[in-house]
Amino acid sequence: MQRPVVSRDEWITARKALLLKEKQLTRQRDQLAAERRKLPWVKVDKAYVFDGSNGKETLADLFDGRSQLVIQHFMFGPDWEEGCVGCSFGADHVDSARQHFEHRDLSFAAVSRTSVAKIESFKRRMGWRFKWVSSFDSDFNYDFGVSFTREQLAGGEVVYNYGPIESQMEDLSGISLFYKDETGSIFHTYSTYARGDELLSTAYAYLDLAPKGRDEEGLPFPSAWWRHHDKYEDEGLKAKKIG
Repeated sequence: MQRPVVSRDEWITARKALLLKEKQLTRQRDQLAAERRKLPWVKVDKAYVFDGSNGKETLADLFDGRSQLVIQHFMFGPDWEEGCVGCSFGADHVDSARQHFEHRDLSFAAVSRTSVAKIESFKRRMGWRFKWVSSFDSDFNYDFGVSFTREQLAGGEVVYNYGPIESQMEDLSGISLFYKDETGSIFHTYSTYARGDELLSTAYAYLDLAPKGRDEEGLPFPSAWWRHHDKYEDEGLKAKKIG
């Protein structure tokens, strides 16, 4: 992966040219974020109830006294023994950020269809502290486009990320945002799926700055290197150190 080696002055010239593109992307990202905030809302009329470690909780309860809520649709089916490795990769980034965004009126909760017992066991294993509830007896996952019935899957295609895809998975991932006003009314403001939540995983942001980038060429698929964070060394995947 050797690149051309140049003088410091030549490097500064090349770096300044790239900086212009980086600034343009920053402005475009700011504009896109503003357009996202201007999307219309949908009122949530269904009374969703979840199972948590402290008993039954409504969607309103998950706001935890704040007016905004982000939900991670965490892939963890009722028959699974552990949570999805990709969703776990994303969840590893939550708690450190959460201590900051909670002070900006935003709460976080993960939602999965598996049992509370499995959720709590896996949560302890991973060392996570965020709220995580079960939607097993709820339509929530199905209504927000991340879970599919066997009848839907038997049809060959399901609607995911706002379009038809072929899938045999009963559960897929996503992120949804909600707002609760002064009257207690709840509105769905945004959802994103597939690679739409990638910016929330700052490990990628660090790798994208590094000389080797994500270093995913040659893998069977880009995220094939992901592991639960307690399995990297167990599987001999720790990066070799020089020297």
